[in-house]
Amino acid sequence: MDRKPIAKLLSCMNRQIQKNLTKELKPYQLSGGGQSSFLIEILNRPGINQDQLTTELKFDKATTARAVKHLENTGYIVRKIAENDRRSYRLYPTQKGVDFHPILLGILESVNNQLTRQLTQGEQEQLISLLKKLNVDGGEI
Repeated sequence: MDRKPIAKLLSCMNRQIQKNLTKELKPYQLSGGGQSSFLIEILNRPGINQDQLTTELKFDKATTARAVKHLENTGYIVRKIAENDRRSYRLYPTQKGVDFHPILLGILESVNNQLTRQLTQGEQEQLISLLKKLNVDGGEI
């Protein structure tokens, strides 16, 4: 059995995924560096704040701030001051973001299919199960 370090294999896979995502998302002014994850979370949970995004997606606050700023600058989201806490902002998708949602889901599915094209359905399910089992902090993926 080939005993390559699992972390190295996962890292290589992650780089390939990011490379493919970056290529597919470039025409939409997005990168594969997590911006799509932030946008999907905002689309699925309109009104979420940055702290909640940071917690849900397990990114650091600086990364979240950069991603939110980019999504706002490219017109995918808007920030609105929270009614109950004027120091906090709620994040909402714009019409551009809503219109892009099905396109984004298609891109993510395509990248996922490229990654798993050599696996049977059973192998894909087994892989997902094993990756969840390896999840370091035990959080939900």
